[in-house]
Amino acid sequence: MKQCWRWFGPHDTVALNDLHQVGVQGIVSALHHIPPGDIWTDDEITQRQEMLAKSGFDWDVVESLPVSEAIKTQSSDAATHIEAYKTSLKALAHRGISTVCYNFMPILDWTRTALRAPQNHGGTAMLFDLTDFTVFDLHILARAGAEDDYTPAQQAAAQDRFHAMTDVDCLTLQNNIIAGLPGANDAWTLPDVRAQLASYDNITPDQLRGHLVDFLSEVAPVAETLGIRLCCHPDDPPFGLLGLPRVMSTTQDYAATLAAVDVPANGATLCTGSLGVRPDFDAPGFVKQLGSRIHFAHLRNTKRLSDDPDRPDFFEAPHLEGDTDMVATIRALLQEERSRQAAGRSDWQIPMRPDHGQELLYDREADSMPGYPLIGRMRGLAELRGIMAACAD
Repeated sequence: MKQCWRWFGPHDTVALNDLHQVGVQGIVSALHHIPPGDIWTDDEITQRQEMLAKSGFDWDVVESLPVSEAIKTQSSDAATHIEAYKTSLKALAHRGISTVCYNFMPILDWTRTALRAPQNHGGTAMLFDLTDFTVFDLHILARAGAEDDYTPAQQAAAQDRFHAMTDVDCLTLQNNIIAGLPGANDAWTLPDVRAQLASYDNITPDQLRGHLVDFLSEVAPVAETLGIRLCCHPDDPPFGLLGLPRVMSTTQDYAATLAAVDVPANGATLCTGSLGVRPDFDAPGFVKQLGSRIHFAHLRNTKRLSDDPDRPDFFEAPHLEGDTDMVATIRALLQEERSRQAAGRSDWQIPMRPDHGQELLYDREADSMPGYPLIGRMRGLAELRGIMAACAD
């Protein structure tokens, strides 16, 4: 696998030139300053590509070329935004960039309630706590009908916690959930979230899945002709929040979507951390079943903290210490690469990146972006690299 690193652009706290010391082989990046639905122009793409080249790196994966809320809800701007998406794909192909990650999560790209939860070793990690999220949903966002999504015991626990929180605690929780995460497609306020939620009032999971298939039916054939590999990232976390539908949370979800638009360009981003929050997820099994359509891998680990099979608490664990069997997963991915080589596929090498490292050592004073510290990810990449070396023929 090609060992890549996510870099958020000129404002990233990690310097590109330092990544050679980490052993990084390629870069995952995006034009986060361009709003969803707008066109990525050749000039903008070239500027980022040349910036990376000056530091000796290729732009291996786009993460993400965002799918707008208009496309997800099929509102009045959907057709215009889909055409913009196609135009952006053509511009990326013109610059030789062939792997494009995206997601189809409604409103919030990913959700954590604590961005720097203390760990026993002295570092910190991101965490999702359902009681804290319930506090946000019931008492801060005050979503209509939210009570229907929680048991009486969960509501009581949230009420007790809310009453113990200060105004600063509430604002911190709010920002952690809707404004504190890097790489999101949009920055929301509470009124924004309420307005966006209203746009999903009548959209069921089956309808949202249909919208995803409609989107892919339009863009995947274009990507196929351009030699671009599209890869959908799973829901993070892989369960429903805020009453919103989820459609890419299981291996079965992926199998159905890849079968519905059955062209090689329509592929998957295997994120072992997102999918691994589910107790029933089998990462090596995902590779064995859908490996030929995996175009990109996020190798990270999460550890469940509760026994709730539907919405467990969890935190971002060290890469080899969570609920996912990382050794078996990497072994399966390397076998997939060997199968591709034997079949003569030009895309035999799967780009990967270490994802969501814990904050360790000087990360704690470095003003790292949540989930994307230097030392924590460097540790993760070193551990993953060791597994790859051990499992290689």
